[in-house]
Amino acid sequence: MKSLVRDVMTTEVVAVQPWTPFREIVDRLAEHRISAAPVLDADGRVLGVVTEADLLLKQEHPDLELNVPLVWSRRRRLEREKAAAVVAGKLMTTPAVTVLPTATVTEAARRMHAAGVKRLPVVDEAGRLVGIVSRADLLKVFTRPDNAIRREIMEDVIVGDFMMAPSRFFIHVDDGVVVLQGRVERRSLIPYLVRTVHGVEGVVRVEDRLTFDVDDHDPGMAIAYPWVHQR
Repeated sequence: MKSLVRDVMTTEVVAVQPWTPFREIVDRLAEHRISAAPVLDADGRVLGVVTEADLLLKQEHPDLELNVPLVWSRRRRLEREKAAAVVAGKLMTTPAVTVLPTATVTEAARRMHAAGVKRLPVVDEAGRLVGIVSRADLLKVFTRPDNAIRREIMEDVIVGDFMMAPSRFFIHVDDGVVVLQGRVERRSLIPYLVRTVHGVEGVVRVEDRLTFDVDDHDPGMAIAYPWVHQR
């Protein structure tokens, strides 16, 4: 079973309001040893996220009296505006990239990577904050015990998904690395089996040492055993 965001997220979240002043944000991030905080409206909905990178723009643009060069990009101009801000509502990055608690850990990891962020506020269907999930939280799936990984591969994948006899296989798991040995009925099943095993939570790598009874990639098999290509 795939872990969901709600299984790994942190529910005690340090958040700020749009009117929270710059200095208080800095103090709260330092106090709790975090690098960002979601910004919430009066109903607890996530408006954006204020990060250390947002706050550090004040050091990058110390002289706000200088004229903005005409060649500056829109992004640089927005950064200059943030550097002049003094409250969270003006400092924050918006819209916030969020995730639902019912999303899988894999979905959250992909969203986090695509957005280039280190954490995702977790929100309910109404957009209200219910937690936060970080890169470290998502990596927890790789601490799963080897015996639990092996049991899922054997019971859920080989027997459950592919309906093959477990006696045909030998599976060894060491620190998440799976050595997959045994015989499948048809050669064409091997890549599907390997891909499914790699999708089991906690699997770091799969070493394919599988063999097969029938090579259904061989064109000659279509003549000798036509039923193989009809399945």
